[in-house]
Amino acid sequence: MNFLRSKTKTILLTGFIAGTLDIISAIVIFADGNVTGVLKFIASGAIGNAAMDGGYEMVCLGLIIHYIIAYSFTVGFFLIYPLVPLLRKSILINTIFYGCFIWSFMNFLILPLTHNPPGPVELVHVSTNIGILIYAIGFPVVFMAKRHYSKSTH
Repeated sequence: MNFLRSKTKTILLTGFIAGTLDIISAIVIFADGNVTGVLKFIASGAIGNAAMDGGYEMVCLGLIIHYIIAYSFTVGFFLIYPLVPLLRKSILINTIFYGCFIWSFMNFLILPLTHNPPGPVELVHVSTNIGILIYAIGFPVVFMAKRHYSKSTH
């Protein structure tokens, strides 16, 4: 039971770190510090343009949606990590791969289903997005999964 409790705590901490790094990066790099605009934009993916006219309830909705996504990618990696031996080989390679995977998954599967489908592919924008996902989500998730599972096997 201690392993499961420890795993839950590790996932909660990791998802929080990844989600926080990711949202701060988006706010600073893409929105010049416009926290409200970024979070309303995220909410608008679920409910449409009305979110942009909403108040703090839309900001909160955007934040909740953002963390649900961050935690989903965190839990997903923690679930597949012990099943795929290749994931235990290189933190660097897995971090890069996972950041690219997250970008691809979001842009080709998730965003087309929302009110905010992805725009045209521009190399600078794509590489910046992938870079953020590599360091903000990929690295903490891969590092913490490796750390958790190597501790739990002793």
